[in-house]
Amino acid sequence: MTSPITFLNLPDRLPDGHVLRAVIFGAGHGTAYHGQDSRRHALAPDAIRAASQADAELIENWDFDLAGPLFGNGPVSCIDVGNIETSPHDAMANRTRIEAKTREILGQTAVPILIGGDDSVLIPFLAAFAERGPVWVLQIDAHIDWRDEVGGEGYGFSSPMRRASEMAHVAGIVQVGIRSVGSARQSEVKAAQAYGSHIATAREVHAHGVEAALSHIPEGAQVVVTLDCDGLDPAVMPGVAAPTPGGLSYTQTIDLVAGASRRGKIVGFDLVELTPTIDPSGLSALTASRILVNAIGRVVRQT
Repeated sequence: MTSPITFLNLPDRLPDGHVLRAVIFGAGHGTAYHGQDSRRHALAPDAIRAASQADAELIENWDFDLAGPLFGNGPVSCIDVGNIETSPHDAMANRTRIEAKTREILGQTAVPILIGGDDSVLIPFLAAFAERGPVWVLQIDAHIDWRDEVGGEGYGFSSPMRRASEMAHVAGIVQVGIRSVGSARQSEVKAAQAYGSHIATAREVHAHGVEAALSHIPEGAQVVVTLDCDGLDPAVMPGVAAPTPGGLSYTQTIDLVAGASRRGKIVGFDLVELTPTIDPSGLSALTASRILVNAIGRVVRQT
């Protein structure tokens, strides 16, 4: 399913002979927990694309976040293939399509960049790396997402890191920005600790910098970055379902992305949990757009 606009007006394909480094796609999938509307994130991919339009004519200009133009001195090497079809009533089919599209992109030797959708899209996204491991997961989030199930649903937005921990190709997990209170009980925290998850709270990052998280990623690791928008402080990311004070700044977030690329190699990136209907100013979509620009810029600079 195509989108009426693309991120930064990027093409949906490159001319023959051009190197493809990254592919953006959207998936508006959400978890239909009992009594919750699973469609609240469905508008996020196109809201972020719309927010990117102000910078669409500036991709050859100097970007001070990246110390140069988005694609450096080279040609465009990222495309946006639009949104895959999802249904609020068929979560299993949605997961199958997300995994299949991710595998297709990996088969093109490109880095998949997924715009969700809620946190649960990580489960099929990460599953697609099964033959390409080992990978490390760098999660930027306010919550650890370690519930085994909620109301009998084990593939919802409270469970992606628990499911990730069960994947043989996932070598380790770093969770950063964690704070306040969420669905995790003592048993989930103990499960994360028993697995060996490295938890860097938001307070630790504020006190010691992003190295409080990045130091746990082995040099040269393949890294899948998953960014829940509520990992950022609501001052810059108010359009989320669970705004939580004390979150990461925009600069800390892009420094984490840059650090993951510098310490290892980003092989996948997703951005989830933006809720456009509670983002009347558009600030959240704009912030998300800039984070995606930084992710693309770091990916295209990787060797």
